[in-house]
Amino acid sequence: MKVIFHKKYTEVYAYDPAAEPGRMEAICRALEGAFEFEEPNSATDADLKLCHTKSHIQYVKEHNAPAYTVGKLAVGGAIKAAELAYDGEPSFGLIRPPGHHASPSSCWGFCYFNNMCISIKRLLKGEKIKRAVVLDIDLHYGDGTANIFSGSREATYFHPEGYHREEFMETLTRDLESAKNYDILAISAGFDRHENDWGRLLKTQDYQKIGELVKAYSLRNCGGRRYGVLEGGYNHEVLGDNVKALLEGLK
Repeated sequence: MKVIFHKKYTEVYAYDPAAEPGRMEAICRALEGAFEFEEPNSATDADLKLCHTKSHIQYVKEHNAPAYTVGKLAVGGAIKAAELAYDGEPSFGLIRPPGHHASPSSCWGFCYFNNMCISIKRLLKGEKIKRAVVLDIDLHYGDGTANIFSGSREATYFHPEGYHREEFMETLTRDLESAKNYDILAISAGFDRHENDWGRLLKTQDYQKIGELVKAYSLRNCGGRRYGVLEGGYNHEVLGDNVKALLEGLK
């Protein structure tokens, strides 16, 4: 299990909860010593154009140059995680900014570029895969991911919901069971559903169970090819433990 991380992800590029100081450091403290870390390269504008319009890329570059720079590095982290997963190494992109609210020509919700979608598009462009499944466990619906893959047969997007822990887990399991004929399984891993975060729903052990389910379904359906990328999660006191629990199940 590889964790993709770059020290530049700790830089504060904006004034929002995803960019707060200490957020990435809290996760690193929980994971160091338990998982092997690797650094990514920055994505190129050509990579960004796999999912985003030229005008959107230029807008981010002109209006928030620091976010543009670290955003390209986040995309690079997601690409590396996807490539490792394709080659048989489960991986996790410990990256920021998040990306699932980034559509082709717009973005919001602390996002700039859609890390997950670009990583999948890279695999598709390289003819390594024909179809992917994205399981988004963030509290918020990833409208950007849904918009990018809308009407496409190349990827299926799931965002399970539930008023109670049990209902959420049951919905997630049904989603995974319904997915057929895919080549890689990816998690948009938001941790803001935790009982001590915004969503007030899941327990830390639930994230390990989610990782275990993803591992089992990937082994059964796509040769074990699986990876995740960080989305939300804002309570620094529990975030590291939650990420570690997911990875323990996923590895």
